[in-house]
Amino acid sequence: MQEKRLATDILIIGAGPAGSSAALYAARAGYSTILVDALDFPRDKTCGDGLTPRAITQLKTLGLAEEILDRYHSKGLKLHGFGGDITAPWPDGSFGDQGSAMPRREFDHLLFTKAQTEEAVSTITGAAAKKVEFSSSRISQVELSNGTIISPRFVIVADGVRSTFGKLLGRTWHKDNVYGIAARSYCTTEYSHEQWIHSHLELTSPDGVTQPGYGWIFPLGNGYANVGCGALSTESRPAQINTKKLLSHYISSCEKEWGFGDPENIASALLPMGGSVSNVAGANWMLIGDAAALVNPLNGEGIDYGMESAEYAIGILDEAKDFTLMWPDLLDQHYGEAFLLARTAAKLLTYPRLLDYLGPIGLRRPLGPMLMPAAARLMGNLVTPEDQDLIARLWRSAGAAIKRYSAAPTLWSSTVPTR
Repeated sequence: MQEKRLATDILIIGAGPAGSSAALYAARAGYSTILVDALDFPRDKTCGDGLTPRAITQLKTLGLAEEILDRYHSKGLKLHGFGGDITAPWPDGSFGDQGSAMPRREFDHLLFTKAQTEEAVSTITGAAAKKVEFSSSRISQVELSNGTIISPRFVIVADGVRSTFGKLLGRTWHKDNVYGIAARSYCTTEYSHEQWIHSHLELTSPDGVTQPGYGWIFPLGNGYANVGCGALSTESRPAQINTKKLLSHYISSCEKEWGFGDPENIASALLPMGGSVSNVAGANWMLIGDAAALVNPLNGEGIDYGMESAEYAIGILDEAKDFTLMWPDLLDQHYGEAFLLARTAAKLLTYPRLLDYLGPIGLRRPLGPMLMPAAARLMGNLVTPEDQDLIARLWRSAGAAIKRYSAAPTLWSSTVPTR
C-alpha cells in the first residue's frame, strides 16, 4: 500500500447528511475540504427516512429541497392507538408546512453528489479513518485505511451513531440515559403517495405487552413505504424485545389496511439520543450529527439536527483557537433544554405500564385533539427559540425548570467522567 500525503483546511470524517452538509457549507465559506467515508456510495443506512419541515429548511439552503419535494411531500402526522386517531398537520411556522421522505440510500447519495460538485471539496470513499496523531493537543494527522495521511487545520467528525473515530478521540456514550433500539424495512404498497406519515403510538409485542415506543409508516412516493418500529431503553430498564420480531408483528397488524408486500432490507440499530455522549470536541475538532447524539429522544429523528450542526460547526471555525468548551456550550445553547426535557419524558416512558395509563388520555377525546398536535410538533422538532406561542413557551419553560434543578452536568461537556 503506497503512502499518500494530503493537506487541507478541513477534514470531514463521514459523508452522511451531516458530513456532506458540512462539506457544502465549508466550500461556500471558502475552505478547502476533504470528505471521507468508510463505504462507497450509494450505500444504505438504517433509518426511518423521514424529512421534517426543519430538515426541508436546511435542504432549501443547500439547494436540494425542490428536487426532493417534487417527488414526494408530506402534510403531517396521523397518530393512532389506545382507541383514538388524531391528524396533526405540520404547523405553518418557522420551518414551513412541508415534509418529505426519501430512502437514505438515495438521500445520502444525493447530498454526497452535491458536495462533489464543489471545486473546493475532494472526496475519498471506501477508506476508514483509523489512526490519529496530535501535536500540542491539536489533531495534526489522520491516517486512512488505504494508507492516505491527511494533515488538516480542523476535523469535523460525522461518522454516525457508532462514531468509531469519535471513540479514538474519547467520545463516551452514557447508556444510563435513554437510548433507542429500532428496526426498519421496506414494503411495497399502493399507498406510497399517501401524504400523511402514520405513527402507531400503541406498539404491542406478540404477547400483547405495550412497548415504550412507536411504529411508523413513511410513504416514499416510489411504490414503497419505510415501515419500522422503535422502543426506548436504558441500562437500568432495558427493553426486553427482539426488534425484528416486533417489526414483523407490527407489519402484520397493518398489512391488510396498507396492502404491504413482503418486507425487504430489514435492518436494526441502536441509537444514542438527546446529547447523551460526552467529549465531543477538542482543540481543533468537533463531533456533529448522530456522532454527538443529536437525536430527538421522543421520535429518533436526527437528520435535521445533523444538517443544522454542520452549519453551526463550519460557522465557528475561525472564532476560537480551541473548541473544547466552545462547541459543547453552543450545542447546549441550541439544544440543551429541549433535549433534557425530551430525555426526561422519554425516560419516564420506560417505566412499565405507564403508557397504558397515559395513552388513552393523549389519543382519545376530549383531550386528544388538543394535546397530540402539540406533541406532534415537539416530535417533529418544530419548536424554535424564536417561537413565542403558548406551546413553545411552555416547552422552553419546562426545559429550563428541569435544567435548573437537575444535578446532571451537560452531557456533551468534556467534564463528564468517562467510565
